[in-house]
Amino acid sequence: MDLSFEILGLLFLVAGVAGFIDAIAGGGGMITVPALLAVGVPPAQALATNKLQGSFGSFSASLYFVRNGFVSLKEMRNAIVFTFIGSAIGALLVQRIDAGVLTSLIPALLVCISLYFLFAPQTGKGGGTPKLSENAFAFTVGTSIGFYDGFFGPGAGSLFTVCFVALAQFGLVEATARTKILNFTSNFAALLFFIMAGLPIWEIGLLMAAGGFIGARMGAKVVISKGQKLIRPMVVIISMVMAIKLLWEQNPQWFQ
Repeated sequence: MDLSFEILGLLFLVAGVAGFIDAIAGGGGMITVPALLAVGVPPAQALATNKLQGSFGSFSASLYFVRNGFVSLKEMRNAIVFTFIGSAIGALLVQRIDAGVLTSLIPALLVCISLYFLFAPQTGKGGGTPKLSENAFAFTVGTSIGFYDGFFGPGAGSLFTVCFVALAQFGLVEATARTKILNFTSNFAALLFFIMAGLPIWEIGLLMAAGGFIGARMGAKVVISKGQKLIRPMVVIISMVMAIKLLWEQNPQWFQ
């Protein structure tokens, strides 16, 4: 596509802001996908290009968390494998079946996530007894949310975070760090199938990837420095915004 330098610069900045927000609470795709559509990128290519740029952002945040000792890749290897498998299956199936039923359920799920973080008094403190074994968590949560992320995507980061908090009993910082590892895994798995289909627009995707990489690194630093005080309200706000946006897209007559 032939875009002006001004438009390309704007997409770079949008990706940076989205990467920053995504590293903290997820939901960056709700900013970047509309931006891509707004400059004239066709829907299928917009989704593929978003996965391309999003993979760099989630990799940046993941790398920062690993290097600072907040997460061990060895401990997460099973979750990584099952998330990759789930995302790959989702990316394949989305090309063959109607996503309408699934998308109609997501706003309600996002509202539930917001309410959980808003009203659960012990949310994000960590230290409790895990509700699932490590392998059971990897299989159930990794496969199912990985599938969802490959199939549709919005809110996947929030879903991973709430599962790490509620089921694995991690604190919010540790849960966020682990979420970014699995976010990158599911993004990368879906991206591979988009590349095989020839869908990403590489010039735009790589430019936005640079912005997203920088923004995600800054967001990861904020997670470590501010911790639960910032993550909890951000997850609530982002989840509610995503729910409202999806409801507006699915039922525009409600907002007239």
